[in-house]
Amino acid sequence: MDLYRAYYCGLCRAMRRGCGWAAGMVLNYDFTFLAILLAPTQGTPVERCRRCPVRPFRRVAMCAASPALEIAADESVILAYHQLCDTVRDDGFFSGLPARVLRWLLCRGYRKAVRRRPEFDRIVRQQLEQLHKLEQENCPGLDAPADAFACLLQAAAPKSGEDARDRAAAQLLYHMGRWIYLLDARDDLESDEKRGSYNPVALRYAGQPDADAALRATLDRSLDLMRSACALLELGRQEELVNNVLWLGMPAVCQAVFDGRWAQMKKHRIWRKGYE
Repeated sequence: MDLYRAYYCGLCRAMRRGCGWAAGMVLNYDFTFLAILLAPTQGTPVERCRRCPVRPFRRVAMCAASPALEIAADESVILAYHQLCDTVRDDGFFSGLPARVLRWLLCRGYRKAVRRRPEFDRIVRQQLEQLHKLEQENCPGLDAPADAFACLLQAAAPKSGEDARDRAAAQLLYHMGRWIYLLDARDDLESDEKRGSYNPVALRYAGQPDADAALRATLDRSLDLMRSACALLELGRQEELVNNVLWLGMPAVCQAVFDGRWAQMKKHRIWRKGYE
């Protein structure tokens, strides 16, 4: 947990330094995992006694600046900006007002990130446009929309020049993207039904009594493929942390979503004392 917190805080600092103070507002766990995955396998990544920009009177342990954190920081901002654009496009003026404000605050940092990662920005635009098209068509299947988001996350890992590592990392991130998209759809099922919004899980399993069991099966399949890909990667000191996420953290989140406990669990933050 201490090492994970150090990566999380290090990513926050990298986002604020590289893309401006507003970038820290879109910090998320998905790209923290990417930073861990891309981190060097040797050496000590933790740097202590850095002042927290959110709570400046507190010093926290955080990872030192590194190419892995810079990549994850830029890509976090790029994806968040485009997701805000989608929210503005899909929501009404008043319901989309918070997204409009945050997009405006993030605009300058986004432009900086794009100058450093133009290819990732291109892929994000392409895949989110494909996803938007599928939503407009009310696509009833799971695979097409999940694939659109999975390909987006797959592109987050830059090529290392080692073919075996690149293939394994691409497989891991692809199925992580697929798993995140489908689980988010299951988590949003009730609210999407109330608003009449597109939800592939609702369309695919409409009226089926075993819908949750069928969805769990496809989620578990993606999780198994993530674990298989992870076994092919040389992760060094990050190996136990990555395995913890894949074998304990993600199954726990999945169970919480299906049990209806995830909304309450999301209120926790990793810096709170006693968080588990």
